[in-house]
Amino acid sequence: MTRQVKRAFKYRFYPTGEQAAELSRTFGCVRLVYNKALEQRTRAWYGEQRRISYVQSSAALTQWKKTGELAFLSEVSSVPLQQALRHLQTAFANFFAKRAKYPRCKSRKKSRASAEYTRSAFTWRDGKLTLAKMTDPLDVRWSRPLPRGAQPTTVTVSRDSAGRWFVSLLCQDTIAPAPATDAAVGLDAGITSLVTLSTGEKVANPKHERRDRARLARAQRDLSRKAKGSANREKARRRVAGVHARIADRRRDFLHQLTTRLVRENQTVVIEDLAVRNLLKNGTLARAVSDAAWTDLRMMLEYKCAWYGRELVVIDRWFPSSKLCGACGTVRGKLPLNVRAWTCDCGTVHDRDVNAARNILAAGVAASACGDGVRPQRESSRTGQSSVKQEPQRATAGIPRP
Repeated sequence: MTRQVKRAFKYRFYPTGEQAAELSRTFGCVRLVYNKALEQRTRAWYGEQRRISYVQSSAALTQWKKTGELAFLSEVSSVPLQQALRHLQTAFANFFAKRAKYPRCKSRKKSRASAEYTRSAFTWRDGKLTLAKMTDPLDVRWSRPLPRGAQPTTVTVSRDSAGRWFVSLLCQDTIAPAPATDAAVGLDAGITSLVTLSTGEKVANPKHERRDRARLARAQRDLSRKAKGSANREKARRRVAGVHARIADRRRDFLHQLTTRLVRENQTVVIEDLAVRNLLKNGTLARAVSDAAWTDLRMMLEYKCAWYGRELVVIDRWFPSSKLCGACGTVRGKLPLNVRAWTCDCGTVHDRDVNAARNILAAGVAASACGDGVRPQRESSRTGQSSVKQEPQRATAGIPRP
């Protein structure tokens, strides 16, 4: 059964000087409107305990354009400004629903420069994209084709810190499910091996950041020598940003290839619910954990499994996958990270990562079959032996079959 999903297709483009100036003005106006509306809402809430709606913010925007101080807001397309207010409305809705923190102001240096255009603010004709307030279409490098007959509903233009320009087109796409298979795989995430599969295969960690660390350090040293506010410092800053962009692009490409292969080959994929944020507090491992990008790996598996009719099972983070003997079920007391292989009392010799991946698979398949959570086995505080009693389910989540 095919699925209708909304997909964003991102391309790089090269604006003319006039287009770059127009987009830069639009980015600045979008940031200004967002911050000014946020300030207005914050003042109303903390001063009067009063909430301001999107309609009220939109009316305020109209009044801002009539003032001499903010009259320049009328020089850019009004659609990206309205979209900024809608994004702020969504941010507050998530905050009041306790799904996110309180919205923060957009920084000129740290926030991504972007503007969103809806259908009324762009023209899509004969494979050419023209934005509002522009006479010529954008010089887009179409690295891959859009879906046949696709009509973009939203266009997002952005510029990264390295000075590269991108355009993202949101289109309706039809995705056919992958052929059904009986294969299932468990994944154990690591640093030396990015993931170890329950089949015994170990996918080496490319360590993209470490490979470019010398180049990054050299670019950062050059940046530190440049005078603040000079044109040479801006050039050096872009070189540093370019190295970071190169690392991120390579990492993302590798993760896409890996997750696509796992989803195509397996009907069920089982992973652990890792507390990456807590692991980043470890000063020794934080840099390696960030380079591994386990959060991105999980995110890609989630939406690709949903797209292609696969099942993703996430087992409890407290499940003792590494310390559990897959042969006899005994849970070892302690297993330091430097121990990569261990022998159980039953005589079975385990590779730490392979054993963990197989235990993760077994737990995930059992949870999927019975519809229950994966309950971690805990050691008794008095005897040091595995307790028969098990804790209740903590966090087991999965994407149900369509």
